[in-house]
Amino acid sequence: MARDYTQPNLGLWYHVAEPNAYLVITGVGIEKVSIKKKISITPFDFSIALQAMTVEKLKFSLPAVFTIGPTDDHESLEKYAVLLTGESDGSPTAGVSKGAVSVGAGRNHIQDIVKGIIEGETRSIVSNMTMEELFRERKLFKDKVIQQVQSELQSFGLKIYCANVRELKDAPGSEYFAFLSRKAHEGALNQAKVDVADARMRGEVGEAEKQGKTKQEVAKIHAATAVLETERKGEKASADAKLTDKEIHIDKDLNLARINAKRAAEARDAELNTEVEKKKALMELERLRATTVTQAKIAKESSQQKADAELYAKEKVAEGNKFSEQADAEAAAFRRLKEAEASFKAKEREAEASFYTAKRAAEADYFRKEREAQATLNAHQKEAEGLSAMPKAYGDMAKVLGGPQGLMQYLMLQNNTYERLANANAKAINGLQPKINVWNTGSQSENAADPTVSIKNLFQSLPPLLSTIQDQTGMKPPAWFAQMPEQEESNAKSLGLRNGSDASG
Repeated sequence: MARDYTQPNLGLWYHVAEPNAYLVITGVGIEKVSIKKKISITPFDFSIALQAMTVEKLKFSLPAVFTIGPTDDHESLEKYAVLLTGESDGSPTAGVSKGAVSVGAGRNHIQDIVKGIIEGETRSIVSNMTMEELFRERKLFKDKVIQQVQSELQSFGLKIYCANVRELKDAPGSEYFAFLSRKAHEGALNQAKVDVADARMRGEVGEAEKQGKTKQEVAKIHAATAVLETERKGEKASADAKLTDKEIHIDKDLNLARINAKRAAEARDAELNTEVEKKKALMELERLRATTVTQAKIAKESSQQKADAELYAKEKVAEGNKFSEQADAEAAAFRRLKEAEASFKAKEREAEASFYTAKRAAEADYFRKEREAQATLNAHQKEAEGLSAMPKAYGDMAKVLGGPQGLMQYLMLQNNTYERLANANAKAINGLQPKINVWNTGSQSENAADPTVSIKNLFQSLPPLLSTIQDQTGMKPPAWFAQMPEQEESNAKSLGLRNGSDASG
């Protein structure tokens, strides 16, 4: 800014405004200021780090950058020029005594004024907001600050061109944002782990699905290949049938051509023969006109009609053979085509049925195995729970029954162990038929004086011994050793032999 005025008794002074300044004239006859020259306006930037407190009594640092400059209209420029003519304490701007003030020299106190306005309005707005609202409604907060500050700056002819609120920071001695950042970092890390696990699961499931689809597509390709092979075989059979039919037509045409050539030769031969006969007939006509002319003509006509009849019959036979062979070839080709189509349909139905049966069987087997595995798991779990509870129950019973011996006797009684042992012993000896032989040879005192007692006792013991061996083992003594008749057995019994339950002392 430049100011030009007249000094008394010193002549006329003048000053030229710089390219980026307004020329403001003051002095005699000018009520406030007079702006005579308008050029471009350069806004100025300044940064602030505001210490503020939310409604929750949380302190934080709010760094911001504002771009502020004069409003480009005459009224606002006059307000701005008046603001530039003095410092913030009311004293004139430096350089007034020299008659000129530079643009930058008068802006220091303006920046102080603007800074005070921004800090006051920002603190007023922040004191009515929570920290969460500052984060969530950053744009609304920025708009409120600009609106409130702009309403104050209008009285100075200034406006806000741009306002940028940076990231909020912790005030000295506060760690609120540090803890929030740490919390967000941990949450993001945990979420990343969950996402990785989910992605791995999707990858494995997707891989299994792709493998299944691959097998399905391979099966479809194999089926399509089989279908194409069948179609190619059908086309080949059709082509072979067409080739055979073409060969038959060619052979037929060749045979007809041969027959026609042969018939033409025969006809030509007949014509030549006819001419010869005519000559002969003419020669004989003169001699035998009265008698032989008529006979010759009759013979001629008869031969000609006979030849025509034979030629017509052969032509009809050839045509019949031709149509018969053609019909047989067409029927064979149509039959082979229908057989190929039926075979293809049957294979296609068999492939579909096999695939559906295999699919249903696989699903049923999977469901059955899954149910069996679940039932086995439940049974094992219940069995494990029962086994884990049994030792405690047996310990309590042993305390009640007086120790392990009492518990064992109780369990043997409860499980009928004694009864089963008795039954087992009874079954072990069931069916046995023991034979007990008691020999008595008399009193020893009666035969004490007889010297032949020992021999007598020996001979008395032989019959019952042999009888016992025979009863016990079924073995009889040899005939040269001893024979035991029925009366001897009765005598032995009468001598005092007893067997089994009949024995007595």
